[in-house]
Amino acid sequence: MKKDIHPEVQDCTVTCACGETFTVKSTKPEINVEVCSKCHPFYTGKQSRASRAGRVDKFNKKYGFDQKEAA
Repeated sequence: MKKDIHPEVQDCTVTCACGETFTVKSTKPEINVEVCSKCHPFYTGKQSRASRAGRVDKFNKKYGFDQKEAA
């Protein structure tokens, strides 16, 4: 590696909007994020699968795909 061209890597404090903080390595001393693994719905298990099914039904109605017609 060439000398004096690489940024300094240091400990970085990551702060989430929910208040959670943790430390990682980065070239920046501090990072602020909106979601983390402690508050993201996918990781907390609070993700709603019903909304996905509603979107599929909406798509089927919009484009005329009914299960009655397919049978």
